[in-house]
Amino acid sequence: MKTTLTALAAFSGCAAAGWYLDRGGMRERDCLGGRVRLKTVWNEGAAFSLPIPAEILPLASAAALGLLWARRRRCPLGTGLILGGGLSNLRERTRDGRVRDYLQFPRAPGPLDRYVFNLADLCVFVGGALCLFRGGKGSRPS
Repeated sequence: MKTTLTALAAFSGCAAAGWYLDRGGMRERDCLGGRVRLKTVWNEGAAFSLPIPAEILPLASAAALGLLWARRRRCPLGTGLILGGGLSNLRERTRDGRVRDYLQFPRAPGPLDRYVFNLADLCVFVGGALCLFRGGKGSRPS
């Protein structure tokens, strides 16, 4: 249940961000004292714009999310974040053929300052980190 609710919350948050950006008139702007920049960039590739054929991405994503669901008991919260973010990106990719990235962190260290992410990417990243660092420690079945 924890996995499902977390996935639903992550997916809903991503959908709300997409709705906000779809309202039109979205211009590049800095927030939080310049720590975060809202900047729309369309990504037709995979993570970090890797050149993976577009027809393979949705199928590979769906298969990976299915495998992840099967292993959700080891880290329910992290799995929920990965599933919610992954499903959000999958929905956008199948609907539009691309994914909108819109969060940039210009004050991030090193080369991280030039990458543009979306909320779904951050959910997948944080969920993966949770599963990596907390996967087997005291997690109970959901």
